[in-house]
Amino acid sequence: MSAHKKSVVIVGGGPGGYESALVAAQLGAQVTVIERDGLGGAAVLTDCVPSKTLIATSDFLSRFASAGRLGVGFEGTEDNQHAEAHLGQINARILDLAKAQSHDIRAQVESVGCRVRIGSGRVLRPGRVQLDQDDGTSEELAADVILVSTGTTPRVLPTAQPDGERILTWQQIYDLKELPEKLIVVGSGVTGAELAHAYLGLGCEVTLVSSRDRVLPGEDADAATVIENVFRRRGMQVLNRSRAASAVRAGEGVVVNLEDGRTVEGSHVLLAVGSTPLTKDIGLAEAGVEMTASGHIVVDRVSRTSTQGIYAAGDCTGVLPLASVAAMQGRIAMAHALGDAVAPLNLRGVCANIFTDPEIATVGYSQLDVEQGRVDAQVVTLPLSTNPRAKMRNIRDGFVKLFMRPGSNTVVGGVVVAPQASELIYSIGLAVQNRLTVDQVASTSSIYPSMTGSIAEAARRLHSLDI
Repeated sequence: MSAHKKSVVIVGGGPGGYESALVAAQLGAQVTVIERDGLGGAAVLTDCVPSKTLIATSDFLSRFASAGRLGVGFEGTEDNQHAEAHLGQINARILDLAKAQSHDIRAQVESVGCRVRIGSGRVLRPGRVQLDQDDGTSEELAADVILVSTGTTPRVLPTAQPDGERILTWQQIYDLKELPEKLIVVGSGVTGAELAHAYLGLGCEVTLVSSRDRVLPGEDADAATVIENVFRRRGMQVLNRSRAASAVRAGEGVVVNLEDGRTVEGSHVLLAVGSTPLTKDIGLAEAGVEMTASGHIVVDRVSRTSTQGIYAAGDCTGVLPLASVAAMQGRIAMAHALGDAVAPLNLRGVCANIFTDPEIATVGYSQLDVEQGRVDAQVVTLPLSTNPRAKMRNIRDGFVKLFMRPGSNTVVGGVVVAPQASELIYSIGLAVQNRLTVDQVASTSSIYPSMTGSIAEAARRLHSLDI
């Protein structure tokens, strides 16, 4: 074994960056992490952690609205007792939680010997990175391995420029002190749907502007239909096939102009129209790193770029915009670069979740894959309305869907639409990752009554299809 201790420089301290730092340190490398805002990056400070905390708060408040159906009510002498969201306090808690999480991550990274520097990094050439620190000092770092994990920033429209007050990106909403009277959400992808749901649950009037035929156009069509029906039933106005042309301030409110000439008025507008990779002007093109037309870094399944010694992980690669995937890419990159055993990234085994209410969790092949002939699979869908635990919890919306490959009878995919679907999908993820058969899933004991009982029942029904 070489006596040389390899040096690793990581540009970007989000999930892809800090997870790779932990692995690199474990494998004996000398590690420097360069991060502009704080360890955890946007995922912890302005995106995933804050948004899911906001959604959890909204879900907690929403329980009061359905309490009457369980025979639970407010008692007392006041005529109008009700639960109410105090957005200033909610956002203060969210930001404090995010900062605490960032602090904990930095402490963990530094505890294993990594050096953390707050500033920006630029690739000078393979093997060299320039560090420009916030205190004005600069340093040139030698690196046997460079990992770029700079993430993305919210995409904005030329005709809808955020002002941080009424026209907002999803990173700016935590500065609000009061609940918007009427919020217009432009974009019905994952971010738009999640935040529209959150503000609706907090008591805000919400209009969701969707350019597609339905919300969540990239998701399972049955699941998206459930969510859209729930949105409408709870009072959200959903405008399908309605593309926003612009958003402008109008006195104390905003106006969103649609391409068909209609206008939507509100107090605030939230732009959720995608993201842009933060890959410009950091030396990648000069170092020969191949990028797509959208600016994403091209990587292979072990996170290598087209330039030897330079790896990339996370949303800046455009592989799959999930914190879990970013972390996996970073860990794989370090294992490959530093000579540890490594298995290439397998996206078929990745569990994904949308934190609406109910949640949508998916893994493996999808309904669209089956319909378009990418996989031969039999499908069973069970509504949760027949599940005894769901009835007890007053759950009326949702289902479990399983996909089985004929012949081998292996589970190749699944969809769960339910409260806490993010917890339920793990068992299906284990089945997909380890090529379990429907018989193995069906014969595994499940609790009665439980939500997981529907997963076992779906497996039993798939078994009966193969007889």
